[in-house]
Amino acid sequence: MKKKGRGRTSRQRRRKSFRTSELSKDTGRGLMAVKSLQPGELIISLPKECLLTTDTVIRSYLGDYITKWMPPISPLLALCAFLISEKHAGNKSPWKPYLDVLPKAYTCLVCLEPEVVRLLPRPLQMKAEEQRMQVQKLFISSRGFFSSLQSLFTEDVKHVFHYHAFLWAWCTINTRTVYMKHAQKQCLSAEPDVYALAPYLDLLNHSPRVWVEAAFNEETCCYEIRTTSHCKKFEELFICYGPHDNHRLLLEYGFVASNNPHSAVYIAIDSLVDHLPSVDKQMNKKISLLKEHGFSENLTFGWDGPSWKLLTALKLLCLGPEEFTCWKKVLLGEVISDTNEQKSLVLSRQICSYFIEETKTALHKISHMKNEQTALEYQLTLVENLWVEELRILQVSADILKNVH
Repeated sequence: MKKKGRGRTSRQRRRKSFRTSELSKDTGRGLMAVKSLQPGELIISLPKECLLTTDTVIRSYLGDYITKWMPPISPLLALCAFLISEKHAGNKSPWKPYLDVLPKAYTCLVCLEPEVVRLLPRPLQMKAEEQRMQVQKLFISSRGFFSSLQSLFTEDVKHVFHYHAFLWAWCTINTRTVYMKHAQKQCLSAEPDVYALAPYLDLLNHSPRVWVEAAFNEETCCYEIRTTSHCKKFEELFICYGPHDNHRLLLEYGFVASNNPHSAVYIAIDSLVDHLPSVDKQMNKKISLLKEHGFSENLTFGWDGPSWKLLTALKLLCLGPEEFTCWKKVLLGEVISDTNEQKSLVLSRQICSYFIEETKTALHKISHMKNEQTALEYQLTLVENLWVEELRILQVSADILKNVH
């Protein structure tokens, strides 16, 4: 989905992935290679006519209503309205074969129950709450346009374009569209029109470790995907939505990738400060400097240990009163003193250990809830899988830090 500052345009599926999975997954469906494939071979080619875009919507019965509505609706809303209307049409919809293979419900965080969302790591929980507010705000602001479509339906339009239907359409676009830039249309708002729903392409499953090349070919007028690696006959084909960590995958797509090389554990700057002496009179200034120079966000533990950004922030926070004037050198990566290096290393070990225990506590709570609230078992398992991956990352980081002197 295209959102302000984040979303579909930032995960342009120009580069996709393709390879056999290293793990056995019960995906329920997928696409299999019927012959051996070499790098550069075409694996999917979808004619433009097969793609569902705003061009499709404007040419449909909704076109006149969209053209007359002021102020112009967004490309996203146009697609949402079309999906809802076509799904409501049932057997009468020419898009029924495609709509029938789409999920009946989604597991993006915006769809999860509030008590499940509250079990997420705090940084992701905040993003989930922000996403939910954005979707609800868009739905509320769209009611006027939906009401203008009343003449197309025999029943009250409120029973067609209700929030549950809107959420399904929004998630369909957010999770399943490929990036395809379209010329701006006067009947739509100025928001970038970059969506294309591609039947058959939806059947390809995600793997974070493989790549393919994917784009709309102007010469053939087809959306094409080509492999960048070998694939044996009868192996499953995969794509990759981009180098996204599990927070992003769960937020936007509703799943967690096991052994995701792009994943990390995010640490809020407040959590760092909580482990430092409260008597540091320069602490407020240190925090201000970190925020001012971009060292207060994306502080992580990863598969290769604490990030350089996290270690640098810790080194600045550990500066003694007599070393504080050297803060610029710290941000540039210079070593200030053996004492500072040792303090920051000890602190990174403490913080890693603390989050390992926090993660174990979260997993224990989720396990208890799964026994008590069986109706939420699937949602809880999703969140549990995320925490399991984070625990593994933290344990790897702890082992790395243990061997640093």
